Amino acid sequence: MPAPGLILAAPASGAGKSVLTLAIARALKSRGINVGLAKSGPDYIDAGFHAAASGRASTNLDAWAMPAPMLRDLAERAGQRAELVLCEGAMGLFDGVLEDGRAERGSTAELAELLGWPVVLLLDLRGQGASAAAVARGFMTHRPAVAIMGVIGNRVASPRHAALLRAALKELPVPLLGLVPRDARLALPERHLGLVQAREHAALDAFLDSAAALIAEVIDLDALVALARPTPRPVGSATHLPRLGQ
Repeated sequence: MPAPGLILAAPASGAGKSVLTLAIARALKSRGINVGLAKSGPDYIDAGFHAAASGRASTNLDAWAMPAPMLRDLAERAGQRAELVLCEGAMGLFDGVLEDGRAERGSTAELAELLGWPVVLLLDLRGQGASAAAVARGFMTHRPAVAIMGVIGNRVASPRHAALLRAALKELPVPLLGLVPRDARLALPERHLGLVQAREHAALDAFLDSAAALIAEVIDLDALVALARPTPRPVGSATHLPRLGQ
């Protein structure tokens, strides 16, 4: 049985998906949970950080360039010898390319629908209050086949801000898994065209451990893990990619 999968996605780029993915993976690893990491799209920089956080190679899942059977095989391979596959989304959840009148081709949403993996929606809450609930509801109803099963709030300014957000988000039909404060411990240096590569980051392990400790305090990791679901395989399909170690 393939390891269950889960996608961390956001309404737009810059919401903090990369750092939260790394921190969650390291926090789960510290609990003895073997996590396979994946990245939506062809990104190689995030994959290097994934490997540092989890201790195992990351997998690129590119819904634009890869056919469905390959994506399923790669998703299964990402979960070999793992208890969970955590996939980091790319750009906004529904952001893709325009093809045949659809602007969502190759998007993280398309990947989620194809693999049958639930989505946890990460909301950047800077300068936002109760409107966050409206944003989340809009994403949940935009494409019903994409199962948004939980919400995490990021960059919360203060306890008062957190209380306001909890009051607004408790009305959602899915759980609020946590509110992450705006904190310097969750800041990775950036450069033009993306993050500094993992091998260029001084004291990366210390950063990951610090970020993971913070995340473990504010996110319900048990509830997050429980949301993951395995990828259903079409009847009669076979795995074409080699198993690890072959």
